[in-house]
Amino acid sequence: MAIKNEKIEGSLIINEYVSSNIMSSVYDREKKDLQVMFKGGRKYVYEKVPMHIFTKMRLSESQGKYFNKEISRKYRYKEIK
Repeated sequence: MAIKNEKIEGSLIINEYVSSNIMSSVYDREKKDLQVMFKGGRKYVYEKVPMHIFTKMRLSESQGKYFNKEISRKYRYKEIK
């Protein structure tokens, strides 16, 4: 598990990771939106990601591998500028 830091603020679960690709994520339990900040500085929001999918990403041995396989191309997303 490579969670560096985790905090909960209202409906938001905020994580920082020790990962080669993903810096942090913010999951909104009400909207089911997952924001992902990558090491290169880009930030994206993925829509309607179920809680159990986010939980599996958080707890996986490699967040980046899980994200690429189970989230990146399966959910609608847009870049946050």
